Amino acid sequence: MTLLLKILYHCRMRCPACGNTEDKVLETRVTGNGDAIRRRRECIKCGFRFTSYERVEDKPITVIKKNGNTQVFDRNKVERSIRVCTDKRNISQETIENLVQSVEDSVKILAGSKHEISSASIGEEILRQLYNVDAVAYVRFASVYRAFNNVNQFIDEIKSLSPLSP
Repeated sequence: MTLLLKILYHCRMRCPACGNTEDKVLETRVTGNGDAIRRRRECIKCGFRFTSYERVEDKPITVIKKNGNTQVFDRNKVERSIRVCTDKRNISQETIENLVQSVEDSVKILAGSKHEISSASIGEEILRQLYNVDAVAYVRFASVYRAFNNVNQFIDEIKSLSPLSP
């Protein structure tokens, strides 16, 4: 058995469907920017397929909220936000994953050596990147992030996008 196969054999993940720890790796890919390894797995017991990611752990980034409170940067919050605003849009899973990864990479760069970033900077970065992916998702995110409270704010945001529209 080669070293790689031995490593894969000993690195078992718990199946999210049945809890079994016996699985097989179907596919291994390095993410677009090389920061993570994505593995497609299949449970030996129930056949459920799932994805796992391996990432290098960095010093955690502290997010400074509007009210002054701090918390650790949570990639899952970014992913949830992006998934909500892209729901029912014709955007591939891979595009969403790349978008989340790109936002996380930008947050790390913006946080710099202090490992601190404002929640406003994260929101603006998500908007900046959504702008290039999908105008509807951009407006959906902007409406929540910027707390639109009337139709005119939607109209103004859409007018600002009009040069992009065909």
